[in-house]
Amino acid sequence: MRRTMLALLLFVSGVAASPPPDLPLVAANDNRVAAGTMRDGVLTLQLVAVMARWYPESPDGPFVETAVFAEEGKAPSIPGPLVRVPQGTRVRLVVRNALPDSSLGMWGMGITSDDTSLVRIAPGATRSFEFATPRSGTYMYGARTEPIGAEANETEQLAGAIVVDAPGARTDDRVIVLNVWGQIRRDSSYNNALAMNGRSWPFTERIEATEGDTLRWRVVNATVRIHPMHLHGAYFRVDARGDADEDSLFAAAQREMEVTEQMLPRSTMYMTWAAETPGNWLFHCHLAFHVIATARLDAPPDDHHMHSTDPDKHMAGLVMGIRVRPRTEAAARRNVRRLSITVAPGIPKDTAHLRPIGVRLTPDGKVPPPAGITPRGDLILLARGVPTDITVHNALSEPTAIHWHGLELESFSDGVVGVSGIGKRLAPFIAPADSFVAHLTLKRAGTFIYHTHLNDLYQIASGLYGPLVVLEPGQRWDPERDLMLTVGYDISQVDAPVVNGGEQDSALTLRVGRAVRIRMINIQPADPVTFEIVRDSTVVEWRAVAKDGFELSRAQALVQRAQRDLWVGETFDAEFAPREAGTYHLRVRMGPKFVLYDRTLVVPDH
Repeated sequence: MRRTMLALLLFVSGVAASPPPDLPLVAANDNRVAAGTMRDGVLTLQLVAVMARWYPESPDGPFVETAVFAEEGKAPSIPGPLVRVPQGTRVRLVVRNALPDSSLGMWGMGITSDDTSLVRIAPGATRSFEFATPRSGTYMYGARTEPIGAEANETEQLAGAIVVDAPGARTDDRVIVLNVWGQIRRDSSYNNALAMNGRSWPFTERIEATEGDTLRWRVVNATVRIHPMHLHGAYFRVDARGDADEDSLFAAAQREMEVTEQMLPRSTMYMTWAAETPGNWLFHCHLAFHVIATARLDAPPDDHHMHSTDPDKHMAGLVMGIRVRPRTEAAARRNVRRLSITVAPGIPKDTAHLRPIGVRLTPDGKVPPPAGITPRGDLILLARGVPTDITVHNALSEPTAIHWHGLELESFSDGVVGVSGIGKRLAPFIAPADSFVAHLTLKRAGTFIYHTHLNDLYQIASGLYGPLVVLEPGQRWDPERDLMLTVGYDISQVDAPVVNGGEQDSALTLRVGRAVRIRMINIQPADPVTFEIVRDSTVVEWRAVAKDGFELSRAQALVQRAQRDLWVGETFDAEFAPREAGTYHLRVRMGPKFVLYDRTLVVPDH
């Protein structure tokens, strides 16, 4: 797993080799003020690349000396100065390279986004660009530093957002830019800083809203990694996706509702969501390595803060907080159903492995025997519209917490220790031998996840996660019609991803034309997986049904190839109705050849 972490975060820093002793300080750019001077439909912007000192956390905390952009005559900033113009504006961009020993390779809208044909600017040189903005949308620009005589390096601080506004469009949105800095130390350990608008949690901005507000965000992934971005407590609508050169605004019927969006490298997203529930919420990357304590700059390899119950210490990196002020009184909860679950330890395989963690439905609250504990929690079945209180008992020797991923619920029950809640009433950790009652409001039927949100990496990797399905009133669960596939991790046995806790299900007999629903979950710490149905090595077809528990519209619920990649924190539902007799295989794999799960589906010819 540590090799996976290194592969996810590793890249070589592109900072200048010998920065001068007196460096300007980087300002965190909240992207509220556009740069440049507008005159007669032309924006003139002068940028300079300089070495600067960046404090991604507190002003007196650790710092990075790196190359960044500044508007001429102003302080350097991370992300770079915001370019925001009306559609049809011509942009005159002048870039001066003030780095003493590094050339710049420019990319982005109006320049180039192709890494093989970067526009190079030598140390001390200046270059001008001029381009039109014919299409509205969200774009970006950036540069890579290239020390003379060395291979090209990556410097993700040299990047900024470009927003082109359509005529009459609202401009009260927020622009959020992700960037990563990283470097291998001389002792071969890894040092990194992960930031949203130039700051790492807990120093990221807190977005303020009032219950009932509609929020519009332009999210820019200026990094060279995928980030599955997850919103707590509400769905967001993806109105557009793009990159440095193109942006596609979707027709109303094609706009997806999600709680997790896998943002590709150097991609953009325009999202809209309604702050319907008061309290504190999070928007964060769902890769565990990007949000835990070791994501902090200069954190020791096994930071003890990972076990802290202080949210300012047990989280770091790509996390942003949201405060939603109440406008109305919460409705009374009536006819509440009550369930009980226990988080319990198992028996490790040997001294080289950690103990597994399991979550078991325990009507009496008793601790299940360790011998029966395997990774992946029990399937929790609930009913739409039936308020449910779940008492979570902690039989571990350490604190824990449960996040109800994808559910629209009250903030206090959301499961982020020290954050979830409102005012001074904040969610506590669940101490050993203690319990917590989560109040769930079940607004829609669908496939969801529950998992720890404390000491995330080790508790999730040990098995503290599970599937949660909300059924329509009166609907019954049928394991031969509802096929659940939960991909998690098992550090206690195989130190690798597993499906359904490592079980391999027996062959299942289906009928021609009779649909089964396949419910897919990926809740590993880091890696993507592929779900598929094949016949004779050929991918067949299924019908898309739901994403992240939200039922797809008629225009989106299309028959398509029965193959879907899911990143961490995503769920996807599809219906498969075999068209002819034969033998099919329902598979989960990582990469083209590593098959995690293979279930035979037999369709007889009569």
